[in-house]
Amino acid sequence: MGEKTFYWVLKWIFIGPWLKLLFRPKVIGAENVPTDGPVILASNHLSYADWLFMPLYLPRWVRFVAKDEYFTTPGLKGRLQKLFFGGTGNVPIDRSGASAAEGAIISARRVLADGELFGIYPEGTRSHDGKLYRGRTGVARIALQTKAPVVPVAVLRTDVIAPPGKVFGRLTRPSVIFGKPLDFSRYEGLENDRFILRAITDEIMYEIQRLSGQEYVDMYATDAKRLQAGAGDKPAA
Repeated sequence: MGEKTFYWVLKWIFIGPWLKLLFRPKVIGAENVPTDGPVILASNHLSYADWLFMPLYLPRWVRFVAKDEYFTTPGLKGRLQKLFFGGTGNVPIDRSGASAAEGAIISARRVLADGELFGIYPEGTRSHDGKLYRGRTGVARIALQTKAPVVPVAVLRTDVIAPPGKVFGRLTRPSVIFGKPLDFSRYEGLENDRFILRAITDEIMYEIQRLSGQEYVDMYATDAKRLQAGAGDKPAA
């Protein structure tokens, strides 16, 4: 069974129907996602459950970047792990990149070159307190390099279902809201301008905040977590 076939079997037969029955997710604006061609879905990140609910009502394969280790572990466990993560839309980080971030961008470009939907969490990590944090500029680089439109996405109440540090919280009805596509073609050729990359990223985060209603914090989530833990590290610029 191929990865794409496995994806649809899980989505429409084994996992999807149960998620819909138990949680009755509310979905708004799914029609804003183009029905064909490469598209970047840029979402807030409240819970590990986000990637289950965000693609649930979209009639297209949604792909995410995952750790390379999920695809390279030897033995039976490794094969099953590779089948699950590959079959649920994940692609490994390309190891030819100089860093994990660069490798993720390379993998994203390949997905979009195939005309697929690519899901990304610009915050880079889950929010530990439900607030929306400053976005990393990788999403802007991908958008300019691939010329793919960016659809801002807000997921709500998934952190109630699966709170930080817990496998499961309590039953509630999550929502997924898709905004209108953002076109950044006016910045063509400026993918190496860090000020342009920051401006694009901030525009995307503004749209996510507008959809989600979250309190916005102009700090990277990783820095906020360190400060809360009492590390006292100075936040990144």
